[in-house]
Amino acid sequence: MDINKTLAKEFSLRQEQVDNTVALIDDDKTIPFIARYRKELTGSLDDQILRELYDRLMYLRNLEKRKEEITSAITEQEKMTPEIEAAINAATTLVEVEDIYRPFKPKRRTRASIARENGLEPLAALIMEQNSSADPEKEAEAFVSDEKNVPDVKTALQGAMDIIAEDISDDADIRKKLRTLAGEKGELVSKASDAEAESVYTNYYEYSEPVPKVANHRVLALDRGEKEGFLKVSVTLDEISATGIILNKYIKNNNACGELVRAAAEDSYKRLIFPSIEREIRSEMTANAAEQAIKVFASNLRQLLLQPPLKNSTILGLDPGYRTGCKVAVIDTTGKVLDTNVIYPTPGPKTNIEGSKKIVKTLIQKHNVSTISIGNGTASRETEAFVAELLKEIPQKVSYMVVSEAGASVYSASKLAAEEFPDYDVSLRSAVSIARRLQDPLAELVKIEPKAIGVGQYQHDMPQARMSDALSGVVEDCVNSVGVDLNTASHSLLSYISGINAAVAKNIVAYREENGKFTDRKELMKVPKLGKKAFEQCAGFLRVRDGKNPLDNTAVHPESYAAASSLLSECGFTLADVSNGGAAGINEKAENIGIENISSTLGIGVPTLTDIIGELKKPGRDLRDELPPPLLRSGDVMEIKDLKPGMELVGTVRNIIDFGVFVDIGVHEDGLVHISQICSRFIKHPLEAVKVGEIVKVRVLDVDVKRNRISLTMRLNDEEEKKQQPRQKPAKKREERKPKGFDASRLHNSSFRIKQK
Repeated sequence: MDINKTLAKEFSLRQEQVDNTVALIDDDKTIPFIARYRKELTGSLDDQILRELYDRLMYLRNLEKRKEEITSAITEQEKMTPEIEAAINAATTLVEVEDIYRPFKPKRRTRASIARENGLEPLAALIMEQNSSADPEKEAEAFVSDEKNVPDVKTALQGAMDIIAEDISDDADIRKKLRTLAGEKGELVSKASDAEAESVYTNYYEYSEPVPKVANHRVLALDRGEKEGFLKVSVTLDEISATGIILNKYIKNNNACGELVRAAAEDSYKRLIFPSIEREIRSEMTANAAEQAIKVFASNLRQLLLQPPLKNSTILGLDPGYRTGCKVAVIDTTGKVLDTNVIYPTPGPKTNIEGSKKIVKTLIQKHNVSTISIGNGTASRETEAFVAELLKEIPQKVSYMVVSEAGASVYSASKLAAEEFPDYDVSLRSAVSIARRLQDPLAELVKIEPKAIGVGQYQHDMPQARMSDALSGVVEDCVNSVGVDLNTASHSLLSYISGINAAVAKNIVAYREENGKFTDRKELMKVPKLGKKAFEQCAGFLRVRDGKNPLDNTAVHPESYAAASSLLSECGFTLADVSNGGAAGINEKAENIGIENISSTLGIGVPTLTDIIGELKKPGRDLRDELPPPLLRSGDVMEIKDLKPGMELVGTVRNIIDFGVFVDIGVHEDGLVHISQICSRFIKHPLEAVKVGEIVKVRVLDVDVKRNRISLTMRLNDEEEKKQQPRQKPAKKREERKPKGFDASRLHNSSFRIKQK
């Protein structure tokens, strides 16, 4: 197989794009580096496409490697034929290759292998010929032998049928056809292990749905329900159709031998083939569902990490609690901790509301706090009410925001947090983290294991290695796309920069602490273990503010400094203009001269030239600054009981899952916008219409105070349309198409909350 040619066809790319990209990957270039600084070679492929291409490249290489291993194994057995070799070469998946290898694969001791040891293979071959003149019982008499554990004709015939059944089971063509049939016509069925047991899976106690129609999130729900012992899940397939495929191939004559082959084929299907195919179908469904869930998680994580930072703000972080009180930490505009304390504004053994107000007011005045960040965990509701009341009593203009504290406890108890804050206890570290999450989400969240951040569904059920790889890639892409300040970044943030590992990141911080701030990028070469190759990879993503060279505060790579300087000269600017923002008009001047002309003159590609112009136009820019700022609150706090159907509110998208969106509307419990209520047009997935962190307008549809459930809609313009249209009865056909027993909103909203706990 020509892997590069296959990739070009599958991804609809030019051959040279794939060839160049694969060459860069093989040269150990990182995805962020390739995406940003090798656009001419890749045709400007973005990091997400590059990662998909990388994953597929690795799969195809593993496939080729496995083909070679199997070819070698069959050849060593002296059983290789041109037909088998052709089948191996034509196989496009690992499953197909393994099916071909199945007959030659060393097996554990089976009924068929025992029959072969007893010398019954010739009898099986004779029966398979299905000659009308052959009497199987008479033929079997010749194989009766006490020495070979074949005491009678019945045992001989059964042994021969066991051999036939296993041979049919090893037929790669039969397996492929039956697997396809099960994937297209099979039914996924679940029943209750105990019909009286209460669980969030009650909607699946009597459920069935065609395999190809089962939504990925339902697959994950069924898997979890089965794992927890509430459900018994299986795949069913019409036995007549399935066995018919086998019989059509193996039954030659309707005689005594043919009847034995028929019985062996039916046994093969029930005992050997279908149980195996059922496992494969379930496994494939789970793998596909997990891959989709990981993609959703990755997309949510990307959007969360790229939330706009709350710059130039002194923030007071609150980690709510009852018994142990509410931990307080104040950080300055750079994230440095200015003050800490503990207050007791919520019900508990040490409740002291007035004393708590006094402490917070003092901290606000002392440090000129402009924003309060409140963690959304235990006692968050009461803490938010306390803050809202306090803000009415002070003259300063202070806003607040409730932020997700998912993973904060994991971070605060980690070795990294202990190194960063050796003098603070675990709870105070958590308050610092909550404050920093609002100030700079990216810099703070990279310290936490991605799967602990909680912006997906069923993340704890995912293949952890695959999940870790995918999410680490997202973090890496986000950090490099934003860039980091070389003189302030933590080693945890630096470790995600292209070409820098954890050890080198710590060396950078150690060098900085020993020698003072970096004055230019070239100084990186003095850092232990950071060689030329690492410098090439990392330099463009590291910023040196107020350094010797203004280009060090841009994403222009050092390899393009000469081109950048020449570009400035061509357009009538100097490096000094870059420092003071005087090169803002470089884009217009470059267009007047002609981008193609400048590209030719400087000897660089148009994509690189365009990127350089963008950087010189806005040196030190942060792509997150172009996004809407976070939604801060300062008014009265509502409770879920205050919500009424018809209310219109503004909220923040907190999580996106397959069947909807969870929106924070300021009442502690996030409301669910079902996928059908996101927009008027049809969408296959919520990610097509919304992003994590997006500010959205919603209307309350329904409130269940007892179960803390809020149903919302984002289709605010539909009301006027409905008034102008005659009322229609709901279409019965649509209702009939719903899977038996399926109610996604009930099950998954419940399971989501269990997961969050």
